[in-house]
Parts: sequence; structure tokens; C-alpha cells
Amino acid sequence: MKRLLLTLVAAAALIGLPVRSHGAGVLTPKGSPHASIQMRDHQVDIVINNGFARTEVQQTFYNPNATNLEAVFSLPLPKSASLSEVTIFTGEKEIHGEVLPKEEAQKAYEDEKAKGNDTGKAEKNGIQSFDFTVHPVRAQAETRIRFVYYQPLEIDTGIGRFVYPLEDGGTDDAGRGFWERNEKVEGTISVQLELKSAWPIADVRVPGFETAAQTQKLADGHYKVLLQRQGESLNRDFVFYYRLQDNLPGRVEVIPYRADRDKPGTFMMVVTPGLDLQPITHGADYCFVLDVSGSMQTKLHTLGKGVSKSLQSLKPEDRFRIVTFSNNAKDLTGGFQSATPENVRAAVERVGRLRTEGGTDLYSGIHLGLKELNADRATSIVLVTDGVANQGIIAPQEFHKLLKQYDVRVFGFLMGNSANWPLMRTICAATGGFYAGVSNDDDIIGQLMLAKSKITHECLHDATLKVGGVKILDETDDFIGKVYRGQQLVIFGRYENPGSATVTLKAKLTGTDKTYTTTFNFPEIDTDNPEVERLFGLSRIEMIEDQENAGLVPQSEVKDAIQALGVQYQLVTDHTSMVLLSDESFAQRGIERRNKARVTEERRAQAVRSAQPVKSYQVDQAAPMFQHNAPSLAPNGGGGGGGALDPVSVLMVLGLGGLAAAARKARSTRNP
Repeated sequence: MKRLLLTLVAAAALIGLPVRSHGAGVLTPKGSPHASIQMRDHQVDIVINNGFARTEVQQTFYNPNATNLEAVFSLPLPKSASLSEVTIFTGEKEIHGEVLPKEEAQKAYEDEKAKGNDTGKAEKNGIQSFDFTVHPVRAQAETRIRFVYYQPLEIDTGIGRFVYPLEDGGTDDAGRGFWERNEKVEGTISVQLELKSAWPIADVRVPGFETAAQTQKLADGHYKVLLQRQGESLNRDFVFYYRLQDNLPGRVEVIPYRADRDKPGTFMMVVTPGLDLQPITHGADYCFVLDVSGSMQTKLHTLGKGVSKSLQSLKPEDRFRIVTFSNNAKDLTGGFQSATPENVRAAVERVGRLRTEGGTDLYSGIHLGLKELNADRATSIVLVTDGVANQGIIAPQEFHKLLKQYDVRVFGFLMGNSANWPLMRTICAATGGFYAGVSNDDDIIGQLMLAKSKITHECLHDATLKVGGVKILDETDDFIGKVYRGQQLVIFGRYENPGSATVTLKAKLTGTDKTYTTTFNFPEIDTDNPEVERLFGLSRIEMIEDQENAGLVPQSEVKDAIQALGVQYQLVTDHTSMVLLSDESFAQRGIERRNKARVTEERRAQAVRSAQPVKSYQVDQAAPMFQHNAPSLAPNGGGGGGGALDPVSVLMVLGLGGLAAAARKARSTRNP
């Protein structure tokens, strides 16, 4: 059982005891003669309802200067977020946004700005942030901006997690050199969250705000959380965890949307396997690939302690190897070492002498970590990094090409916001591994247990998920590859006509073919969840990005495809922006109000849902797809193959939990 702790401690090392970096805020060019635009308040309303979250943010600006100014507000980019609605309020006036190709949106914004009209734009700044520009913020007056985004959420081993990102990820070197950031909110920061789950909830948590957050349980699957702070900075993430009750069944849920009988419907399918995946008991090889670049300075001490403890927890039949990388890669252990007491002791001493320096040559770290593999032993690479590749080979296609040559699993952990999600998706997808993000304000215990549950149990191989019986259009992912313990499968697609459908998951388990199937009906009309269309559009965009990173789609085709999807589903992407104009300006420019129509339908549906009990979308009650319960992280193991924690694991988790508490206390001392 001690071997189980290897990857867990690596995940904990991500958290560290970080110095709080900058966060979301108003950007002002360095050297500007004007006083920074102030933020009067920051209100966040979050609704989590059956598979996806809706986040609405309202921000009030005040211009203390004697002249009108342009304001730029930056928010770290949330993972898989579809920015769908932006409104600017000035006095009694309000203007709304429509998504256009990026160049067209920029031209419209500049034209309106030159005329002195109220205008704005929202754009995606690479992997870094959503940036909102407002013009003008009138002299000594207030202007308010409101924006909404949606994102799919997954339940992992019975645990749901939502992050509202505020802390800057520290990866935008160019931005830090150009902008000064005002992250202080003069008045109230308010976060309201409502959780509506068709499945009963055992517990909810807001790490770091356990005493400050007001939590109200309204029903088994219905909670409300309120957190209010005065005069603080937008430099700390809001993280929310919820744990489903134990022994819930494996299941298939389908959330459809079809408003027109003459047009295809759209669906979001969530498959929660109930599989009896057994613990892995034989010895294996583990290679830590650790980022020791300059940005890891404040985290290195804790990373070293975590790796040292994990080495001391290995079994003699296990082997370990440690690779570090910054400007180049180094083999710290001189190849794989048997986990003898002598070898472990020597490695612990080497880890204790690590120092940070230089940039991030991620490719060289992975390349060296793939050396000396033994075909007769299962090997896992634990990749821990808090930044993006900025040295050596950085093309995603080269990472994909390299990793496809090896039979190895990469488990990636990205520290903080503004991380390179597309590249990490490419790395892990090429090997059938998985990846996770970790906030500085995360629940370390939860992250440890989720990682442990996957790496130390069997998994399905060569998994495919097919929907038949009706014609399916544009399914986002039918080849799954590996399915790990507790992992949910989230699939988007469109169906041409209503009718009876069959969903089938085929895979191999320890060399044996496995088939899981059930039937359900696609509805002729269902208008409860129009947001599914935007989520579908974003999933298609991410699929195209992944294909580009794998070298499967010519770059010349990528821009046009993403731009078309962005305009069709009104999504802000790398190739589209949202421009905010008055109704008269939209009419004069002949811009179709596609987003206005979508927003109207989404608000109608949200008003109906808010007044109703939560609805279950499970479609396999009559013919269950799985015979076992879905795995959970309960102390008694829950369902699907056990998973109880032995005393050593419990002590380790509690110790790291104490470390997390110390980190939170240190941060609160620095940021009262």
C-alpha cells in the first residue's frame, strides 16, 4: 500500500507554500499619467446544475480622473469556459455584445471609439485570460460591466469541483512587462453559489473559507453558499468541492436540446462507469519529471519534501527515477533505482539539494524521462509543472510525435491559472494518461485522493463509445482510449432526428473484451437547456485544437474552422471577439443579432429551471449500463472495487492537510 503514496505526494508538491501573486484586475499601461481606474465592487453568481456551471460576474468601475479613460479588465482564463454574454451599463444606457471574426470586431470597436460612442470588446488573450475593454469610463463616474460564461463540470470518483479563477498564473511575461495591475476592490467582493444536483450530496467544502462562507442545505442535492469580503484584492481563487453520497449507481445521463423539428438536436452525454477495477499489486516503475525553473522557487522546498516522503514509502519491488528540467534536463538518480533503503536515502539527499534556475524546457524533461524504459514493467511518468514551455522545442506536434513512440502513461499536474491546457491535453492524450489543474487555494486532500484512486487501480484500455440507432452528427469523441477508476466520460454531439438510440462502451480489461450498453430516446422537442449548444461548440473547437497539436489538421484550416464555430455559437475564441455596440450601431453596420437571440432563449430557460426542482437526466434506469456502483472516496471504499485507505495513507493525507492549513494561514497573514 505504501507504493500508492508515490504519485499522491507528487500532486501535493504542486501546492507548495506559494507567495501570493497578482490576480484579476484593471490593467493600466506602465508609465500612464492617470490614476488607476478603481473597482468599486465585484459580484459573482454561480449556478451548478446537472453537468455544467453558469458563472455571472458584475464589476463596477470608477474613474477618479478628470478625463474619460479606456478600462481593460483581465480575468484568468477558466478551463473550457464559453464566454457567452457581455453587457456594459453607463447610467441609464446599456450595450450588448455580438461575436464577430477578430479583425472585424476590432475595426468596429475602433470606429465606435473614434466617434466617442459607448463601446467595448471581449477577447481571449491566448491561454492567459479573458480581457474586457470598456470605452469610455467617464470622468469621476461609474461604469458597470456584466459577463456570463458556461463550462462543463465532471464528477471525479464521486467528487465535484468548481474553480472561479482570480489568481494570476504567472505565465504572461509580456503582459507583466507592459501592464500595471490594480486588483484591489474598494467595496464588497461577493460570491454566491447555488448547487442543484439530481444525486444526493454528502458534503460540500470551500477550502480556505470554511468559517467565512455561509452554507445552507435546502435539500439532499440542493445547497447555497455565500461568501462576502470587504476591501480585498482579486488575487485568491474561489474553490468549491461537493461530494456525492456513497454507493450511487454507475449511470448514463443525457441532456438534450432541440427547439426546431426541422433542425438537428444537440446533446451532452455524461457516462459515469460503475466498474469493478481492482487495485494494482505488483511492482511498477515511476519517473518524476519535475520543473525546477525559476518560477518554481517558492514551491521547491515543499516539492522536495513531498518527493522525499514518497521515496521513503516505496516497496522494494518498485523502482524510481527523478528527472529535473529548467533550461535543460538532468537525470538526478542516474537511471531507475530499486527502492532499497540505501538508494532511497541517497535520492532524498539529492532532492534536498535542488535549486531553481532558468526557463522551462519541458520537451527535454519529458524526453529524458522516457529513457531506459523496461518493456516488462508498467511505467508511469508524473509530470509536475507550473508554467509553459518557453525553451527548446515548444511545438505541440513534436510532443505528440515523441510520446506516441512509447508505451507509458503521463499523469500531468498544472499549477495555478493561465496554464497551457491545450499542450497538457496533447501530452496526456498521446499516452492515455490524465491531467488535472491545481489552484493555490485547492483542497490538497481531495487532489491527493483523486490521483491515488486512478494510478493505483486497473483501467479500461482501447475504449470506444458509440451512439447508434439514430444518425449522430459531429460527435466530439468516440475513441476514448483509457478509462480510469472514477473517471466520467463527457461527450457532446448532435442528433438528426428523434427516436430510440443505443449507447455502447467497448473496451479491454486485463486482456478481456468488455461491452456495456443501454438504450434511451432522443426527444423531438426539449428546450430546457439551450446552453448545451454553446458547450457543444466549444468542445468542437477544443477537438480541432487537439487535432492541430497532434499534427492531424493543417494549420491553414484551423483558423477558418474555429472562426466559423465561434460565430455560429457566439463564442469568444483565439479567432473571434465580442464587440459591444448600441442597437443603432449594430443596425447601421448590418450585424446580425445572433447572440441576442441566444441570450434571450438561455435566460428564459434559466428562469424556468430556477423555479423548479432539479431534474434527473439519467436515461438507463430501466436497463442499467453498469452492474456496479460508481467508485467513491469514502473511507469504506464506496463502490466499484474498494479503495479503503490504510493507516499509513490516512496519516500521510492528514499530514499534508496540515501543510495546506499552514499554507492558507501564511497567505492570510500576508493578505489580511
